Amino acid sequence: MNYHKHKLLLLVKALFLISFIPPTNSSNRDAAILLRVKNGQLQDPLRKLGDWIESSPNSPCNWTGITCDGQTNNVVSVNLSGVNVSGKFPADFCRISSLRNLDLSLNSLGEGITSDSISLCSRLASLNLSSNNFVGSLPEFPVQFLNLTTLDFSYNNFSGEIPTSFVNLPRLRVLNLGSNLLNGSIPEFLTNLTELTELVLSVNLFRPSPLPPNIGRLAKLEKLVSTYTNLVGEIPESIGDLVSIKDFDISHNGLVGRIPDSIGKMKNVEQIELYGNQLSGELPDAFSNLTSLLRFDASENNLTGKIPQSLAGVALESLHLNDNFLEGEIPEILALNPNLVELRLFNNRLSGVLPEFLGMNSGLEEIDVSNNYLEGPLPQNLCYRKKLQFFIIFGNRISGTIPESYGECSGLIYVRIQENELSGQVPDGLWGFSGLEHVEFSNNRLEGSIPPSVSSAKNLEQLLISGNNFSGELPVEICDLKELKKFDSSRNRFYGKLPPCITQLTKLQELHIQGNRFTSEIPKSIAAWRELTELDLSDNHFSGNIPVELGDLPVLTFLNLSNNLLSGQIPVELTKLKLNEFNVSNNRLQGKVPLGFDTKFFLSSLMGNPDLCSSDLRPLPPCSRSKSVSLVMVAVLSALAVILVVLLLWLLIKTKKLMIFGSRSSKSWKITAFQRFGLDEEQVLASLKNENLIGSGGSGRVYRVKLKCGQTVAAKRLWEPKGLAESEALFMSEIETLGRVRHANIVRLLFSCISDDFKVLVYNYMENGSLGDVLYGENGGVLLDWPKRFAIAKGAAQGLAYLHHDCVPAIVHRDVKSNNILLDEEFRPKVSDFGLAKILKQDSKEGDQVMSRVAGSYGYIAPEYAYTMKVTEKSDVYSFGIVLLELITGKRPNDNSFGENKNIVKWVTEIALSSSAQGSGNGIYVAGLDQLLDPRMNTSTISYEEVEKLLNIALSCTAELPISRPSMRRVVELLKDRSPNGSK
Repeated sequence: MNYHKHKLLLLVKALFLISFIPPTNSSNRDAAILLRVKNGQLQDPLRKLGDWIESSPNSPCNWTGITCDGQTNNVVSVNLSGVNVSGKFPADFCRISSLRNLDLSLNSLGEGITSDSISLCSRLASLNLSSNNFVGSLPEFPVQFLNLTTLDFSYNNFSGEIPTSFVNLPRLRVLNLGSNLLNGSIPEFLTNLTELTELVLSVNLFRPSPLPPNIGRLAKLEKLVSTYTNLVGEIPESIGDLVSIKDFDISHNGLVGRIPDSIGKMKNVEQIELYGNQLSGELPDAFSNLTSLLRFDASENNLTGKIPQSLAGVALESLHLNDNFLEGEIPEILALNPNLVELRLFNNRLSGVLPEFLGMNSGLEEIDVSNNYLEGPLPQNLCYRKKLQFFIIFGNRISGTIPESYGECSGLIYVRIQENELSGQVPDGLWGFSGLEHVEFSNNRLEGSIPPSVSSAKNLEQLLISGNNFSGELPVEICDLKELKKFDSSRNRFYGKLPPCITQLTKLQELHIQGNRFTSEIPKSIAAWRELTELDLSDNHFSGNIPVELGDLPVLTFLNLSNNLLSGQIPVELTKLKLNEFNVSNNRLQGKVPLGFDTKFFLSSLMGNPDLCSSDLRPLPPCSRSKSVSLVMVAVLSALAVILVVLLLWLLIKTKKLMIFGSRSSKSWKITAFQRFGLDEEQVLASLKNENLIGSGGSGRVYRVKLKCGQTVAAKRLWEPKGLAESEALFMSEIETLGRVRHANIVRLLFSCISDDFKVLVYNYMENGSLGDVLYGENGGVLLDWPKRFAIAKGAAQGLAYLHHDCVPAIVHRDVKSNNILLDEEFRPKVSDFGLAKILKQDSKEGDQVMSRVAGSYGYIAPEYAYTMKVTEKSDVYSFGIVLLELITGKRPNDNSFGENKNIVKWVTEIALSSSAQGSGNGIYVAGLDQLLDPRMNTSTISYEEVEKLLNIALSCTAELPISRPSMRRVVELLKDRSPNGSK
């Protein structure tokens, strides 16, 4: 018995010892393969794979990114996502026979992938190569991959067709080819992959293709994302067979026709995105069975008819039907929805009243029903749950009073209720919520005064209440709105003095208080208004003198003081301003009109001041009359002398004009003035000679011209190339663009002159030339310290954002570069040179128009522009990102120091990634920033937080894919944000 016990004990010990046997030969073989790949096929600059050492305990199962089977110690997974390795596709990983999952995403791997190399991986269950730099065609799959369920090739640069050999992936569940450069068609054979649960094709350059007619064969599909894939034709009826679908997104395409009734069979769908197409007809009344649907967006189409009851009755979280042609009333059943958070119905033809109980049953956060034909009262309980943030109803016929309950809607951020028929008083609380950023009550019948509670709206940037019956004095509490940029209380019944503290609003850009009953003098202590561009005090009862301090406001371009009781002289200091609009008519001004305003361009702005006089501007009276004969004689002799001088000058100018422009009569010129400023056209034209030449570029020569009035202008004479039509097009493009643009950060076009022989554009002269001139000049580092560079970035961004978002239609510059950003005497930036600019005509969707040639400058052209030839705002965003990198580094876009085949984006990205790895936080390591910063800058002026912010924005702007780049409006927001990474 003891013998048997002893044998049993030995057996147990043996089994126990077996569990501690060292790794098997297969584990050693796996380690050898991994090391061979690491040492021979990958570059590991950050040494993230430094622990891949054969002698380490339990290797390779404890190495970074390696997962082994718990029983056999065989390698089953290699996950090197985001470790910043580079090189070719390391197919030899797949020589590990037990490997099932290979994730190499978020790295810098590149070049093409061959069918031979991919064939080594036929045993894999999951292959993720997303977010790398792979190019060429998608790899063929020459053998069947019987285990592969997940294939992710997204965010690369693959091009061409989707290979038919993808049918050799019979068990594939997830296929993601999004964000590449695929330019074939969307193939029907994808519907043979019937095990698919997720199919992503979005953001590719496919040829116009329909959604596969048999898409319904993918009965297991839960997610279909095919945005920006050039889909055309109608939505197939077979979508009703997608009974498992949860996320159905075919937005931003060219789909036409009706939405099929079969959409109502997608019984498990949670999200349907159809926006940004050309769908037409009525919405089908077929949504009753879609009990899981949470989000429906069919905005930006051509839909007509009414909102179906079946759609309004679904318990949606968000309903977006804006920018269509819908009509009829908003269904009452919509107000019973307990889940509704977002309701966007703007830009339609809806009528009737807003549902009475809207907001009562759900935590509504956003409602936008602007630009419809709605009428009647506002719902009493719209903010019942106190979650409302965006309240937008402008451009309707809504009447009655604003319910008192809205005064408790403390979450409001954005309020636009202008252009309705609202009356009565605004609840006090609605003026002063702490989160308010934009309030617009204009053009209603509202009354009452601005309460002191307005002081609580600390984040308010725009307060627009014009065209109402508001009255009383402006409360001093308005001075607590330190973020206020635009205040418009025009055309109301306000009276009394302006609060003196209003001059302390340092961020104020526009002040419009015309058409009220304000009295007293105009404030003189206005030095803090450094950002003020527009000041309109007209149609009030202001008295006293015009403050000379107005002439020191650096960016003021609009000044209207007409129809007041102002007296004294027009300060000569005002002639320093670069005014688009100047009006002092109908006051009690006296004395001589300053030389800069003594022209016919300003005549109407001076009338109604009986005691104003002018030397030669009629019908204003002359400034001096004497009965003394001697003085008369002196005057006569002086006049004769002046006439003689004028005749001599005229002959000289005429001779020079003939020398420069030929013998054509001045009557053949066509002169168009765009600014109300007196200019001597002949003097400008006669000054286009070599001694005044200050620059020469791709579109023409630029001359510096000092006028008799003391102002200096820049005149650009365009080249006359062999292709006269092209020269004409450039000229007309610049005129069409700049002639209608008014912005502090865009160069001002004063006038144009065109004849058969020449074309000339005249602008304000910029004392410091272009950003490129200063940045790459010998003293660039001294002249441009960090605060100036950051301010230049903000100003240029605001100019471009104005072109993209505030001009209607939008304007794309197409040649954004440092040489086209001019700097005035205080280094304020002005975007210039609009010869290549393109106006995006809304009616023809010209944002997608293909251009006949690549336009722009080497080093600044967005990567997609060269092969798509499409005009989009995102091309400007990329170019602006390059300018930001220039501001940071002081290097040109293709500096020789970057090395072969590298540009500034690649060079900066490599340093930034390397530095991020060394730092302790999420930001870029300071030593890395020092590597990037222009060494000529005074280091004491540098804010590393601002540098990091600007760098993050620049890298975002220069993203490879246009869809990944921010809009210029977002760039402006990020630059103004206090946090370095742009988060709030």
